[in-house]
Amino acid sequence: MELGFSPCPNDTFIFYALVHGRVPSPVPVEPVLEDVETLNRWAFEGRLPLTKLSYAAFGRVRDRYVALRSGGALGRGVGPLLVAKGPLRGLRGVRVAIPGRNTTAFLLLSLYGEGFEPVEVRYDRILPLVAEGSVEAGLIIHESRFTYPQYGLTQVVDLGAWWEGETGLPLPLGAILARRDLGEDLIRALDLAVRASLEYAWAHREETLPYLRAHAQELSEEVIWAHVDTYVNPFSLDVGGEGEEAVRRFFQEAEARGLLPSSPHPPFL
Repeated sequence: MELGFSPCPNDTFIFYALVHGRVPSPVPVEPVLEDVETLNRWAFEGRLPLTKLSYAAFGRVRDRYVALRSGGALGRGVGPLLVAKGPLRGLRGVRVAIPGRNTTAFLLLSLYGEGFEPVEVRYDRILPLVAEGSVEAGLIIHESRFTYPQYGLTQVVDLGAWWEGETGLPLPLGAILARRDLGEDLIRALDLAVRASLEYAWAHREETLPYLRAHAQELSEEVIWAHVDTYVNPFSLDVGGEGEEAVRRFFQEAEARGLLPSSPHPPFL
């Protein structure tokens, strides 16, 4: 079974044990590593049976996919950042490099402010574009959260902190989704396998490092572990009641603004 996830350290850390056979799986898995926006687009076609997805994209495919309780990215202090060379006087008319229109980051920025001009680029190209002045601001995710000062940029707003201040809830970023046609029994078994994979990684942290490095070669070990420690947390082991409430609120806010279609399908089994 194909399993799609990003090459970012939080995903490779979580799935290391599963793809290397360190933990049992109900079916063999074949890793497919792609950036999250590619995985988002593929989900609209139902291409992968098991895949990492932005919650923003998940909101559009709830009829086809259901979220696992394990393996996702959700929490406090994990939100995307809007960065620029200096302060901005609002967002209206500002060209903002974004990591994709289907990302949680873009949906969150759309909830925060209006009138900006999105420029879609791959997430790892955003910082250079802002630094060279091709765009006025950049919406950054993943490891860019830790490296943007190296480009001489400053934070305009932490959208995760804004969300937490508005709702009191953690921010849902991404989830591991299973196609509903796999059936409830297999989906629950896959959920347990992902949970076991994360538990193995936490217990054998250093063993995972070569795999993390292989897919994040430009990052120092310090940045790799900072990335893992930020995005992999107890919500990654089990989304929990608070996490479920955060997901419901996120969808409700986006639906109310016409940014996501409504759906009768619950996000979790």
